[in-house]
Amino acid sequence: MGQSDQISVLLVEDDAAARSNIASILSGAGMAVEQAEDGPTGLHRAGSGGHDVIILDRMLPYMSGIDVVTRMRVAGVGAPVLMLSALGRSEHRVEGLESGVDDYLAKPFEPDELVARVRALWRRASQRGSHDPVLLFGDLECHVKARTAFRQGRHLPLSPKEFELFRYLMDHAGEVVTREMLLRHVWKLSFDPQTNVVDVNVGRLRRKLEEGFDSPVLETVWGTGYRLIAWTGSAGA
Repeated sequence: MGQSDQISVLLVEDDAAARSNIASILSGAGMAVEQAEDGPTGLHRAGSGGHDVIILDRMLPYMSGIDVVTRMRVAGVGAPVLMLSALGRSEHRVEGLESGVDDYLAKPFEPDELVARVRALWRRASQRGSHDPVLLFGDLECHVKARTAFRQGRHLPLSPKEFELFRYLMDHAGEVVTREMLLRHVWKLSFDPQTNVVDVNVGRLRRKLEEGFDSPVLETVWGTGYRLIAWTGSAGA
């Protein structure tokens, strides 16, 4: 890997031995690694920018990994986040992914898998950055890099997971998106956790997209999934 393509990683891990081991694995794969040992330090360094991927341990001193990523997303830090945790049950994965995490890796893990996950996140972010950062459909706007959403020019205050859901629907605007597709691509789950997490988040997103407006834009296709529909009328129509 050439220097210009070197992946810059922020590693936030409180266990010194684990931090040293992970940093060694990533450095051995040609990545540049900056380290932090607790939540507040990790949040501060994430806010300084310049990181291609951020790796967060879930259990951190002073501020949990969940709190760190939530505050990062509110502050507009868009770097992809890989969360590491000894808590590997589906509800823990869902909670992490709901907070704005892009991928979740349970401990213990194989070094090759860690490196592959980081590279995949970096490639995905690089590919997104090479496209038009504003997605338009009807009177909806999705500003990818800024992670903001608008309808008829009005800002929609979406949570990190609501934005990811909105982004995916905008990527497939006009198409029927199934619950399984959302679990796989928005929640990064290859299995059904047997919860109503998709339905709850779609309901929250629908309210924010439609309350105060004159027409629906997110319809339920019964027995199949959901679809964004275009509304091109004016705000006063």
